Amino acid sequence: MKAVILAAGEGVRLQPITSTRPKHLIRIGGKPILEHCIDSVRSSGIEEIFVVIHYKGDMIRNYFGNGEKFGLKVNYVEQKAMLGTGDAIKTVEPFIKEDFLLVYGDLMFSADAIKKAIETHEKEKAATTMAVVPVNNPENYGSVELENETHVKRLIEKPQKEKAPSNLANAGIYIFSTEIFDKLKGIDASARGEWEATDAITQLMEEKKTVLAAKISREDWLDIGRPWDILEANQWALARMEHEVCGLIENGATLVGPVTVAKTARIRSGAYIEGPAFIDEESDVGPNCFIRPYTSVGRKVRVGNACEVKNSIIMDNVHIGHLSYIGDSIIGENCNLGAGTITANYRLDAGTVKMKVKDIVVDSERRKLGAVLGDNVKAGINSLFMPGVKVGNNSWIEPNVVVHRDVEANAVLLLKQNLEEKKLNI
Repeated sequence: MKAVILAAGEGVRLQPITSTRPKHLIRIGGKPILEHCIDSVRSSGIEEIFVVIHYKGDMIRNYFGNGEKFGLKVNYVEQKAMLGTGDAIKTVEPFIKEDFLLVYGDLMFSADAIKKAIETHEKEKAATTMAVVPVNNPENYGSVELENETHVKRLIEKPQKEKAPSNLANAGIYIFSTEIFDKLKGIDASARGEWEATDAITQLMEEKKTVLAAKISREDWLDIGRPWDILEANQWALARMEHEVCGLIENGATLVGPVTVAKTARIRSGAYIEGPAFIDEESDVGPNCFIRPYTSVGRKVRVGNACEVKNSIIMDNVHIGHLSYIGDSIIGENCNLGAGTITANYRLDAGTVKMKVKDIVVDSERRKLGAVLGDNVKAGINSLFMPGVKVGNNSWIEPNVVVHRDVEANAVLLLKQNLEEKKLNI
């Protein structure tokens, strides 16, 4: 069986992180999201995949190449325009001659989830098998209604909460027969001008073809659609990866629990790292730092003296000046944070943190959520970022500024002071 991975989307909801990279190349626990997908596909026994690309597709090609170093064959198919999942699937028709696996490339999932879908499909030789997963908020997904616990009766895309037929969501993992290609040719564009794979599946059901549901565990699957989902994915990956300490650990440094320190990384005396945590190549941490659980530190990162980093993703080539605190935050590549920089992650009223996503304020439902900084952000000494703010790429935050709202890309945020100078009566 061959696999198709959809990796064409831009990931607008994840900006500013996706302004300079496709969401599929966001590094989670030292590896891009798409590499985690490919690892799970390969572990399920599949040896050849087709990756459908569009937005910044060359970056994906350059990273994965022909797939040799990842243990399988990788082919690429270009989706000419973002016209939906149905259109993306049609691009691979010339290369697929038998039943195939299809997954969304912005998910985290285990090999067991894929194996469950394949096993379910092969039991009845269904026209389509789709993985379904229990969720707390089915209104945010495609909701799935079953009959007899195994057969899909109805699909409803993002229903109103009270009208969701079940708590089962479409997990974005399918086994399709080649019948899907004919059905995709017969569907119309949706209201948003896209061709949806679920419309073709609905057509199969209307023709009394067998469409099965493979129930997978919530522990084996994670959707990444909003900025705080990246932090959850980081937790997911760090908790499952095999950790190894290879770098230079100075006397007086303490590592507790599962921690990875890459071969060329350095942990200075007095640093305390509590796992799960990941420190990548050529990074330099300490002295006297506290790296708390579920932190990923990228390549060539400098974490200065007496800093604390908690449950955060620090991307490559970041400098964090001494006496800084980074909590529940995402820091893009090449950022330079001056001494005393603080990312606040807790509201004074103890409420859940809200964040703007596609110009709409969304409740993250998290009580702890810091800031999201794009690439090349510079923050002066004693900068303070309030919970849930985002800063666009290439922006500068002047010293002592309190950032309490989102900052656009290429902006400079200045603090105006009213100073009065008087003479001393000496």
